[in-house]
Amino acid sequence: MTPLSPGSTIGILGGGQLGRMLAIAAAQLGYRCHIYSSDKNSIAAEVAAQFTCAADEDIESLSAFADACDVITYEFENVPVGPLAAISGKAPLYPPASALDVAQNRVAEKEFARSNGGTTAPFAKVTDRETLDSAIEQVGLPAILKTIRMGYDGKGQARIRAGDDPAIHWDSVAHQPCVAEGFVTFSHEFSVILVRSQDGEVRYWDTPHNIHAEGILAKSLIPAPAEIIAQEEAARALAAKMADALDYVGVLTSEFFATADGPVFNEMAPRVHNSGHWTIEGAITSQFENHIRAICGLPLGETGRAADKVEMTNIIGGTADEWQAVLQDPASHLHLYGKSESRRGRKMGHVTKLFF
Repeated sequence: MTPLSPGSTIGILGGGQLGRMLAIAAAQLGYRCHIYSSDKNSIAAEVAAQFTCAADEDIESLSAFADACDVITYEFENVPVGPLAAISGKAPLYPPASALDVAQNRVAEKEFARSNGGTTAPFAKVTDRETLDSAIEQVGLPAILKTIRMGYDGKGQARIRAGDDPAIHWDSVAHQPCVAEGFVTFSHEFSVILVRSQDGEVRYWDTPHNIHAEGILAKSLIPAPAEIIAQEEAARALAAKMADALDYVGVLTSEFFATADGPVFNEMAPRVHNSGHWTIEGAITSQFENHIRAICGLPLGETGRAADKVEMTNIIGGTADEWQAVLQDPASHLHLYGKSESRRGRKMGHVTKLFF
């Protein structure tokens, strides 16, 4: 394994805030970043050396982009897999496309977790109105109906309660193929965030306790309560086993529910993750820097906590206007993503507060 020399170009598929923070981390290590995004107003492109604005399916543009890069990664899991064939043989892609295949299909994702020894919520595939009824019988009510592909931060989902007309919820997801998930009784939500190097070394950050509001991550708190720590070892073992099975390189995030019977796998994100934003100031090496280190073949950085307690709060919608108040607190670190328009449910930035 030959490390990629500083001055080399890292291609990033996707132009949002995760790509922006990856590009900043890469620049600190001396790399140039080339953003590929269909969004002409990409906030990642603002901090990168090069920018290609083209559609995900534009094979010619993808091929030219790959020719200009020494290694390629991605900042979100909904990158279309098919067009990535244009990259093959031009520059290494980390994490591998197989991770996208799994993460983009909620049924495949749950089956993958189970095949590696994990526990998931009861689930059933829904392809039409009739199979929705049989799925409800199988998993029980209440249940969550989720589109098999796409959807995040509560999008593409419908909660079905006893007495509801299932047809209304089927209409709400536009009759797309879905998975019906039975409810899980849990005390806390948490995520395992690991980084895996090209030679298979795995390191973990402290496990954050995640608090959601309206389907969107609101806070990540470190250290996690005892109920989560008691299940950390089993959750980490599953996450590492899945990473090994995929021959994964980079940061991998797996979300879990803490239940009376142990950790229940919810979903995986083959990328840097919102629940790991606290690591920028709160860990010795951030998730963004370690992702760059991994894909470039560099030694992994120390992942230990840099403070006694860390609290990360998302800035969502109009709360971004309160930035001056945040800066009045010397223990708070403000990160604004440069988005021009705030709207309900949109992540505008985050604040990390350290306690010593």
